[in-house]
Amino acid sequence: MTDLTQSARLDRIAGVILGTAVGDALGVPREGLSRRRARRLFGDPPLQHAFVLGRGMISDDTEHTCLTGQALLRSPADPERFARSLAWGLRCWLLGMPAGIGRATLRAILKLWLGFPPARSGVWSAGNGPAMRAALLGVCLDGGALRDYVRASTRLTHTDPRAEQGALLVALAGRHGLERGAAGVNGLEFLQARMDEQGRDDPELQQSLLRLAEHLQRNAPAAELADALGLQAGVSGYIYHTVPLCLYCWLRWPGDFRRAVEEVIALGGDADTTGAIVGGIAGATLGAQGIPSEWLDGLLDWPCSGAWMQTLAARLAEQFPASGSGTGDGPVSFCWPGLLPRNLAFLALVLLHAGRRLLPPY
Repeated sequence: MTDLTQSARLDRIAGVILGTAVGDALGVPREGLSRRRARRLFGDPPLQHAFVLGRGMISDDTEHTCLTGQALLRSPADPERFARSLAWGLRCWLLGMPAGIGRATLRAILKLWLGFPPARSGVWSAGNGPAMRAALLGVCLDGGALRDYVRASTRLTHTDPRAEQGALLVALAGRHGLERGAAGVNGLEFLQARMDEQGRDDPELQQSLLRLAEHLQRNAPAAELADALGLQAGVSGYIYHTVPLCLYCWLRWPGDFRRAVEEVIALGGDADTTGAIVGGIAGATLGAQGIPSEWLDGLLDWPCSGAWMQTLAARLAEQFPASGSGTGDGPVSFCWPGLLPRNLAFLALVLLHAGRRLLPPY
């Protein structure tokens, strides 16, 4: 456990959830675009919300983080029960017809609806799904419990070991940020620990972390690292592409939420997921107070609103306090019937953005 006060711990947990939301919302309009095309359509930083009338809406990245928080509240000490709770949350979430969902996650949820238990519902994939819901686990849990919950969360949808390794990297980054704060984050120390522990038996991951450390020592722009990884057109959905670049932007700007999120979104590709992951880790490091106020005020969503996320954070802070045993009151009430009309409106806006992309400037 850390020596944070309870109010500071609440601020960090809220930072993860709200940081995920603003990074996600800023990245949604740029999803799937190359660096160059995104720059032509939306301009260079500073970034502002640009999804609908200068406001932003969240996607599956934030929704999965919130589902993870609700499952943690139901099962704070039992990873198997946590997996069952998260599985039901994902089943209900799919009934709302979300506009964006990864193929592996979709197949896994369909298997859950067909009666497969959470231990057998995952599919072989190294996609980003487990990573986008991992930072919250890092600020609520530590030690062996953290690893057990990351494993349970990952294998529910993705069985490729690389998916678990990537999700664990994100969770441990969130933990490092929580414990150290911006002034205490040590990028090379963090990376060395990860190479010694996780990269030892994984040559591909070891090579990525070594390359990351080399660029960090030179304080090279994130675009240079992306080029070295062969991602000139944008960050792919492969977790060993996404997570190293997200870690790099966080480690390069541990005390500057805006710069970290803007740099990763500017890389293009899977921009909502990379923005969400960096936003979550940066939020764990700086707390909700470190998130630019105009980005928070620009969130336009329901039923998963900013106020609802704050309530979720407060409940998690009670369940996972700075010291002693938790006294949480269980999950936060949620208007499930509101998901379908909300998602239909979101889909209509996504289609409008898709049409806009056909027009100049090219």
